[in-house]
Amino acid sequence: MKLRRGQPKNSKGSPKWMTTYADMITLILVFFILLFSMSQINLVKFDAVAESFRNRMIFDSYPSTVENDYPTEQTKIQENGEESNEFEEPAETPDNVAADENDEEDEEKNESESEADLDELLNEVDEFLENNELQDIISASRTDKGVVLVLQEQLLFETGEATILSSGEPFLSKVGQLLGNVPNHVEVEGHTDDRPISTFQYPSNWELSAARAGSVIRFLTSDNESLQGSRLSAVAYADTRPVVPNDSPENLRENRRVEIVILDPEYSS
Repeated sequence: MKLRRGQPKNSKGSPKWMTTYADMITLILVFFILLFSMSQINLVKFDAVAESFRNRMIFDSYPSTVENDYPTEQTKIQENGEESNEFEEPAETPDNVAADENDEEDEEKNESESEADLDELLNEVDEFLENNELQDIISASRTDKGVVLVLQEQLLFETGEATILSSGEPFLSKVGQLLGNVPNHVEVEGHTDDRPISTFQYPSNWELSAARAGSVIRFLTSDNESLQGSRLSAVAYADTRPVVPNDSPENLRENRRVEIVILDPEYSS
C-alpha cells in the first residue's frame, strides 16, 4: 500500500529570507545613524553647499535629459531668458553700452565743471588779494589739489617758533574772510627747511611744522566765527616737500612756509 504524500502547505506572508534581509538592512541603517550622530557637521561648508544648490540648477544640460511634458512652454521660457545662468556674465546689449557711455560722459562733465569751478575760484582769490593789497605778500596758484595760498614764515612766525606774530594777524584775518566765503574743505600745511631743530618744545621739524599749522587753524577759527573747524585740517610735512633746493639763505627762507589749500571737492589723496 502506497503512502500518500501530504499536500504542501501554502505559507502566507513574505519568504523567510526576506526577514533576515530586513534585519540586516535595519542594522546597517542603525550603524550609519550612530556614525552620523557621532560626527560633527561644518555648518559653514554645509551652508555653502546648500547655497550652491539653491542658486544653480542641477540639471543644466541643454537639451534637457528629462523629457518635458510641455516643450513649447520650455522653449518660450528659454527664449525669454528666464532660466539664464546667473553665474554667466550678461551679454552686452545696446542699452548697457549706452548706459556706460552716459556714465563716462557724466564723469567727464563733472570733471570739467570742477575744473571750471576751481579756475573761477582762483580768479576770485586773485581779485580778493589784489583788492586787499595782499598779492605781494600771499601768492595763489592752481594745483591738482585745488587753490593754494602760500604764506612765508617771516610773515607769521619767528624762526624756530610757532607763535603767530601780531604783525601777521591782520593778513590772516583777511584770509579767514576769504575762506569763510567758500564752502570747500581747507587743508593747512606746515613746511620747514632742512636745518635740524632740537629743542624741548620742538624736538624736530615735524613738531615745528605741525605746531605752525595748528596755530594758523586756531587763529582762523577764533577770529572768524563763520569758519567752522570741521572744514579745516592740519598737515605737517617738515622738510619733505621743499619748493627749491635748500642751498642758500634765500631758498631756505622760501621753503619755510605755511600753505593753505582750498581743496577741490573731487580731489582724493
